[in-house]
Amino acid sequence: MTRQFTINRLGHQGDGIADGPIYAPRTLPGEVVSGTLLGQLLTDIRVDTPSDHRVKAPCRHYKACGGCQLQHASDAFVADWKVDIVRNALAAQGLEAHMRPIQTSPERSRRRATITVRRTKKGTLAGFHGRASDTITEIPDCHLLDPALIAAIPVAEALAVLGGSRKGTLAVTLTLSEGGLDVAVKGGKPLDGPLELALALATERHALARLSWDGEVIAMRHTPVQRFGDVAVVPPSGAFLQATKDGEQALLRAVLEATQGAKRVADLFAGSGTFSLPLSLGAEVHAVEGEAAMMQALDLGWRRAQGLKRVTTEARDLFRRPLMPDELKRFDAVVLDPPRAGAEAQVAELARARRPVVAYISCNPVTFARDAKSLVDVGYTLKWVQVVDQFRWSSHTELAARFVLNPGS
Repeated sequence: MTRQFTINRLGHQGDGIADGPIYAPRTLPGEVVSGTLLGQLLTDIRVDTPSDHRVKAPCRHYKACGGCQLQHASDAFVADWKVDIVRNALAAQGLEAHMRPIQTSPERSRRRATITVRRTKKGTLAGFHGRASDTITEIPDCHLLDPALIAAIPVAEALAVLGGSRKGTLAVTLTLSEGGLDVAVKGGKPLDGPLELALALATERHALARLSWDGEVIAMRHTPVQRFGDVAVVPPSGAFLQATKDGEQALLRAVLEATQGAKRVADLFAGSGTFSLPLSLGAEVHAVEGEAAMMQALDLGWRRAQGLKRVTTEARDLFRRPLMPDELKRFDAVVLDPPRAGAEAQVAELARARRPVVAYISCNPVTFARDAKSLVDVGYTLKWVQVVDQFRWSSHTELAARFVLNPGS
């Protein structure tokens, strides 16, 4: 039976929410919509009264693809909504801050994407999953990805033919680098001699910079360099990398501003050096990250560069073994860039150490607000928040923030 609802707001996943709560994907606040109710989910949705913020989705794949959630909303609406997500997360903790204008990455700028590939009777099917579905949607005209990544999808399909199973899917991560296409595959058949040879030949045939298979590097024709500041780094295959260069630069500008004047900086959850290496132009840096291979890549990049101050590295699980106050006391600024879970254990030690400045990069406003409350409670002021949208048209929200310890705290 068709029922009608009025959408009150958007949830954190970008779905419209009506009284109930009833969840209605790809609707906007103020819209009157009709559809079939399955539990709390409205399906077969028809928009009876559209919002002034509703626009035609720019990508022809939007209806079937699950890669984007908000192409039906104007850019201005999405920008305000993402800033409000952060503002509301802070308000839930009794906090507020100066919110700087959002920095949004342009269309077709994603330099890294994971493509799902399935072998079929006729060949292969490659693309993104549909919304809440195992269905794969092909994306030849995707508005998110750099055109060079779209052009590389046939590489993912060729690899599935060589080492994919008809019973499962391959996850093929394609990353643009200065040396060419860097490819990391997960979910493939177990390596044996013939498969390894075939993959090595495919690396040559498709002119890949590097190919890894379930964590093992098969071949590297050219060095897959990423540049952090002016420093060339070769991250481990499949290692974390900011999704767009524009987004990375926006976050870096915020970190450099937040730590300006610091002489000794601790960069925690440092990855392969996104912030550590640019920071080392003006400060000594101690970089800490759980994966030893990332620390090795950062260290090698630093040693090959010129004009940088000293950078030291430490492989350490900061969730289980956060830096303690006696270790933090030699730094006058701390940079945090944790995963979505936040940095609760490390922030607790920072609260005890009371370092003058903390720059916090977050991909989860809720855990950021939780950690921000811990710092504010011991005498820090949250000076500003910079929202960064490098996952355009998605519900994903990132930010950078500056905390300063109040005198006498």
